Amino acid sequence: MAHIDKYTPGSFCWFELATSDQNAAKSFYGTLFGWTPDDMPMGPGEFYTMFKLEGRDAGAAYTLRPDMKAQGIPPHWDIYMSVASADDTAAKIAQAGGKVIAPPFDVFDVGRMAVAMDPTGAAFCIWQEKRHYGAGISGVPGTFCWADLSTKDVAAAAKFYSDVFGWQIAPGEHDNSGYLHIKNGENFIGGVPPAEHQNPNAPPHWMLYFYVTSVADSTAKAKELGANVYMGPVTIDKVGDMSVIADPQGAAFALFTPAPK
Repeated sequence: MAHIDKYTPGSFCWFELATSDQNAAKSFYGTLFGWTPDDMPMGPGEFYTMFKLEGRDAGAAYTLRPDMKAQGIPPHWDIYMSVASADDTAAKIAQAGGKVIAPPFDVFDVGRMAVAMDPTGAAFCIWQEKRHYGAGISGVPGTFCWADLSTKDVAAAAKFYSDVFGWQIAPGEHDNSGYLHIKNGENFIGGVPPAEHQNPNAPPHWMLYFYVTSVADSTAKAKELGANVYMGPVTIDKVGDMSVIADPQGAAFALFTPAPK
């Protein structure tokens, strides 16, 4: 287990579920990952759920707002990148060809954020910490462990994220699969699958991976809880096992168990 108390800029730092049924989501993820919900009132009839694992924040959930539903936005997982300055990064996003959907704003006194979209259409959020830096635990079952960017224009996306966050995006050593690895500083944090391995019907998006001890067992459990299984379980030689599923409300994510070393 690793406790996290600080993120370097460019790291994935927070993971937030936008759902159509918050109470059902609490039950599903609590059973699947062992998360304990901690509801925080946000207004009349509204609350923000912090998911706790071993007493530390692992992610969160909220109910899709009426304006989001009106735009046809489905339940989904959002990913946040840590930044030193939300305002400076938002300006970089615009300069690099991205779109700032929601300009930087303060979230009470806990941080400052913005919602953006890369030039290929994948949405993400940026987070400047104040009192809340993000997820506080990793390396145990039920924690975020990786993220893949699904986009048909890999070159444009790679240039954008490199310009904005300083990421290195390149093939792995001795890897001829076409998969690109994302490196933030000295840390590998995610990747970009080749376009031919992506769902041709899905719009560009970030796919979050959660670590489990057995992909087969967790996939079966998720299915019993009402999830849809889109892919797998499959074994990737020398990498690990994975599956892609959607919770009962339709938010997609991946499960992953690394190969034994």
